[in-house]
Amino acid sequence: MLHRQYYVEKEKQERLLARKNEKSAYYNGILQKYQYPVLTREHIPLHWRYDLNTETNPYFMERLGVNAVMNSGAIELDGKFYLVARIEGNDRKSFFGVAESDSAIDGFRFRDYPVVLPDTCPEETNVYDMRLTKHEDGWIYGVFCSESKDTSSDDLSAAVAAAGIVRTKDLKTWERLDNLKTLRSPQQRNVVLHPEFVNGKYAFYTRPMDDFIDTGSGGGIGFGLCDDIRHAVIDEEIITSRRRYHTITEAKNGAGAVPVKTEKGWIHIAHGVRNTAAGLRYVLYAFATALDDPSRVIAEPSGMLLGPHGWERVGDVSNVVFTNGAIARENGDIYLYYAASDTRMYVASTTVDRLVDFVFGTPQDPLRSADCVRQRCALIKKNLEFLEVQGE
Repeated sequence: MLHRQYYVEKEKQERLLARKNEKSAYYNGILQKYQYPVLTREHIPLHWRYDLNTETNPYFMERLGVNAVMNSGAIELDGKFYLVARIEGNDRKSFFGVAESDSAIDGFRFRDYPVVLPDTCPEETNVYDMRLTKHEDGWIYGVFCSESKDTSSDDLSAAVAAAGIVRTKDLKTWERLDNLKTLRSPQQRNVVLHPEFVNGKYAFYTRPMDDFIDTGSGGGIGFGLCDDIRHAVIDEEIITSRRRYHTITEAKNGAGAVPVKTEKGWIHIAHGVRNTAAGLRYVLYAFATALDDPSRVIAEPSGMLLGPHGWERVGDVSNVVFTNGAIARENGDIYLYYAASDTRMYVASTTVDRLVDFVFGTPQDPLRSADCVRQRCALIKKNLEFLEVQGE
């Protein structure tokens, strides 16, 4: 027999799932944010969290609760939109769930079961943050963080991060491949697979790290090639987007969504991290690499593309926006899915034309306050002269 509270909670959830998203008042000319989250813990099916049988759960308690839904890979297939979300249980373990919708901005519903990955790594404790790449070889690849205990340390928080790789055709059946090996970097996370072959090889954007939290000597977002995706080994990593002192990438940075191919170059949306008195602050930024050499940066607009504002700053890990998924449609529309404070998922939209204009039309960071003032004064002077001509 079903508990009466089930019907109360089911009605609340159906109202949430049916709610239409609305454009936010936020404006910067680049991205259109939407007001409501596209995924939260309240979107998780009731039968994932509750024992529905009143005989074994007379008080209708959450038996396997969910704390947060965040950091979704994203893909469009056959006219539907799919998010492969990181779901964190109340027990702190993360896993993946596939949510689908006919709309890019609302109506996402999880499938009946979460993703069951082949359990091929007995030392693996946690998995999260899957990037989805529709590769030209015909497979959909998921690259995610595979976390294990650092057995060389007595510190219970010490961990080892590796890049796990799976592939699928339908987001239902997943084949586990070997974890990525980078011979010059002891740890890896935030790894993205490039959607095309480069010189006949599989190409990865990496994030070289000396340990689980700190990048150490890792200089930024790396780029490397491998021959065999089933046993991926990268001998050499070339640094593309570099970490720089007193910028949004000072502490660390990492690849986010799969790069978008445009006529002018590959556009990347990544995350940058800096230290503040309140802790680490995560923002999103963009840059471009050459079509004929995806490791060569050809445009680096100054500053952030998107930072945490308002309620986006509130959550389990405050002052954070993070992306590992965007959908670029054939009509030029782009939907960027981003997590707020490691708690819930939002969406913002733009177009290829707008993103190209931002990346190639925005001046580069001159890296010094004095030069930044001169840069801004030049813009002000130009605008005041223009306004005078316009009679304003």
